[in-house]
Amino acid sequence: MNQRLQTLGLSNEELSVYETKFKALADAKRLRLLNLLSIQGKTCVCDMTEDMNMSQSKLSYHLKILVDANLLNVEARGKWSYYSINEEEVDNLLSENLCCVLKPS
Repeated sequence: MNQRLQTLGLSNEELSVYETKFKALADAKRLRLLNLLSIQGKTCVCDMTEDMNMSQSKLSYHLKILVDANLLNVEARGKWSYYSINEEEVDNLLSENLCCVLKPS
């Protein structure tokens, strides 16, 4: 990244973090998962397979992408994992702060 762009905004590291988050959101199945969790709250992966009409292995793949992007929290209870939306991270991603970085003032 050239010096002028660095002084104008985000570092390469910050851009990489946003890239991961937006890639995670750029999938209809993952958006549907987020919507499901926003309605149901903390939910066991075992209860999402039927709602999502997906095998547990495919569901786990999509959940991992959202967890890796820090958009979901995961809590292990015995052999099951429970997922919930990382509200602080989603609020930050949808905030005016990011909006102001991505559009001219």
